[in-house]
Amino acid sequence: MVSRVGKCLLGKYLWVTNTLSSGVLLSFGDSIQQWLEKVSNEGKERPYDWKRTGRMFVVGLSQGPPHHIWYTRLDRVFPKKNLSSVSYKILADQIFAAPFFAFTFFLGMGIMEGKNIRAAIDEFKRKFISLYLFDWCFWPPVQFINFVWIPTTYRVIYVNAATVVWDVFLSYIKHYDQYG
Repeated sequence: MVSRVGKCLLGKYLWVTNTLSSGVLLSFGDSIQQWLEKVSNEGKERPYDWKRTGRMFVVGLSQGPPHHIWYTRLDRVFPKKNLSSVSYKILADQIFAAPFFAFTFFLGMGIMEGKNIRAAIDEFKRKFISLYLFDWCFWPPVQFINFVWIPTTYRVIYVNAATVVWDVFLSYIKHYDQYG
């Protein structure tokens, strides 16, 4: 029974697994960040923001299918695991996917926070450089492991697991200026 479910979740319905894990792990990263905010808040009590975590969950769900498609297509375009193919995958991921997913994150979060599209785009512009610089430090080594040793079927799940660390940072970048 378990192997049958596993085959469905990692085979025929892998996109569902990838979508759900994106939502769950983005919200988990936000939970860790909120805990870090509380610990570092030096006695100022701030209640846990469940709506914020819910927004992170929904945005995570929205990013699961594009991640699924992205990694599937990267493997079709660059099927080898040699240094050249892996380097092209990492560069493509950094140049195309990273800005796209950062933009859709800020746009989705901003709209769910009640901001208009212009305000969400402005926030993206203000915070993108910090986010993108850290992205270049964090993701290339993670993606090297991903593209060399992780089978295609597990790529999004692996990325989502690594994303917990990334998501803590993402939540920080998104919310650091909202609390005084």
